[in-house]
Amino acid sequence: YTLWSYPDLLPAFTTWPPVLEKLVGGADLMLPGLVVPPAGLPQVQKGDLCAIALLGNRAPVAVGVAAMSTAEMLTSGLKGRGFSVLHTYQDHLWRSGDKSSPPSLAPLALDPPDLSEEKESVQADPTLQGDLRRLTLEGEEENGEVQRMCEEKSLSEASEDPSVRGLNPDPTDSKTLQEQMDELVQRCFLHALKCQVRKADLPLLTSTFLGSHMLSCCPEGRQLDIKKSSYKKLSKFLQHMQQEQIIQVKELSKGVESIVAVDWKHPRITSFVIAEPSPTSQTIQEGSREQPYHPPDIKSLYCVPASMTLLFQESGHKKGSILEGGEVRMIIINYVKRNDLVDADNKNLVKLDPILCDCILEKNEQHTVMKLPWDSLLTRCLEKLQPVYQVTFPGQEPIVKKGRICPIDITLAQRASNKKVTVVRNLEAYGLDPCSVAAILQQRCQASATVTPAPGAKDSLQVQIQGNQVHHLSRLLLEEYQLPRKHIQGLEKAPKPGKKK
Repeated sequence: YTLWSYPDLLPAFTTWPPVLEKLVGGADLMLPGLVVPPAGLPQVQKGDLCAIALLGNRAPVAVGVAAMSTAEMLTSGLKGRGFSVLHTYQDHLWRSGDKSSPPSLAPLALDPPDLSEEKESVQADPTLQGDLRRLTLEGEEENGEVQRMCEEKSLSEASEDPSVRGLNPDPTDSKTLQEQMDELVQRCFLHALKCQVRKADLPLLTSTFLGSHMLSCCPEGRQLDIKKSSYKKLSKFLQHMQQEQIIQVKELSKGVESIVAVDWKHPRITSFVIAEPSPTSQTIQEGSREQPYHPPDIKSLYCVPASMTLLFQESGHKKGSILEGGEVRMIIINYVKRNDLVDADNKNLVKLDPILCDCILEKNEQHTVMKLPWDSLLTRCLEKLQPVYQVTFPGQEPIVKKGRICPIDITLAQRASNKKVTVVRNLEAYGLDPCSVAAILQQRCQASATVTPAPGAKDSLQVQIQGNQVHHLSRLLLEEYQLPRKHIQGLEKAPKPGKKK
C-alpha cells in the first residue's frame, strides 16, 4: 500500500502481466520474465530491496530481494533467478489492509522530448520568426564568445561523465560523442545478429534483444546507451535498420514490438568482423574458467577394533589398523591354515579355537557352535570390524573417515499450494559445490533453485529446485559427473513417461 502512494521509494523492475499469477502462487521472479526498458535496467546490488510492477502500470505488485546485481544480470544474458519474492499483491500481508486493487499509474516518460514539433511550431508563427531573427542580429557580435563557452562546458561535462569517458579514449578523435555512440549501437546490433540470435529465437521481443543480446556484445570498457546516440530510442533505431532491410519488426501485441525476421545474408551482417578480445581479457577468462569435475575414488575399508586384536596380531596388525576386504580374507585364511583349523572330514568347515570364538561368536553361541562354513566365518569377521571409507580426489591425498559414506540423497517434498520441490543433500561429500549444482540445474530445468542449510546436519547445504527434477539430476550425476549409481539414492522417484509431473 505504501509503494502505491510512493512508487519511486524502491528501484522498480517491470514484468509481463501473466507473470503476476506465478508470483502470487509463491514463485520467484526469473530474469527471462523482465521487460527491459529503452533506458536500461535500474542499478541495484545483490540483496537490495526492489519493487516489481507490471508492464503499463507503475504501481508495484510485489516486493523482492535482488539475487544478483544489475551488472551480473546483464552478464548472465538475463537468465536465472533474478529476485526472491517476499511480498505480493493478494497475499496474507495484503489481506491485513483494506484489500484494495493496485491503482493505475502511468509509466514515466524517460525519453527526451522530440524537439522537431517545437521547431515546426516556431516556423509556423511569423511573429516568433521575426523575434528570433532580431535576437540573432543583436547577438551576432557575441556569438563567437558564447559558442566557445558552450564548447568548453560540454567538454568538461563529458570528462566528468564516466559513461562518456569510455567512449572517447583518444582526445584527438574528430568524431563527436554522438557519432561514436551511433557506431557502438550499430556494432552491438550486428554482433548480436551474427553471433547470438538464431532463426529458432524468432519472433524475439525488442526489449529482450537489447537486454540479452546487444548489451552482452558491448566491448569491454564501453557502455551502451542508446539515449546518447542520435536515435534516442530503441524503436527508432530498429526502424532505421528495418529501412535498410536487415530486420523486420512487427507489433504482435498492443504496445509490444518483436523482431520477426532477419536477413542474415545482408551485406552488413556478412561483412561484419568481430574484434578479437585483448590478451588481458583472454587471460582473465582462462583463469576464471572452472575446472572439469572428476569423481572421487571411494573405497570401503575396515578398522581393527580392540575386541579383534588377538585375531590380527599374528599378521602384524594392531588396534586401529586399516585394511581392505581382500586383506581381511587373506589374514583369516592364513590364520586358519597356520593353526590347522580346517575340518579333516569336511574341508568346507572351520573348527573354532578360543580366539575365533571370542572374536566372532555371540555369548550364547560360544558353547554350542563349534564349527562354521568358510563363507559364514569370513562374513562374521567383516561384520565385527568397524567400517571406514577412503575418499581420494584427483591430485589430493586420500582422506579416511569412520563409518560409511552417506549417499547423495534425492527426495521430493510438498510445499505451499500443493507444489512439489526436489531436494538434494550430501553433495559436499563427493566434492560437489551445492551452489554450482544449483546454478546448473536452474539453467537446465528453467526453474527456481535455492541453496539452504541442511536440517540436522552441521556445515552442510541442500539444493532445492521447483518441481520434480529427478530426471535432470540423474543425467547430471550419472552421465556428466560419472558418479556410481550405488552412491545415489532416490533416482527411482523420477516422473514416469506420459504422466504429469
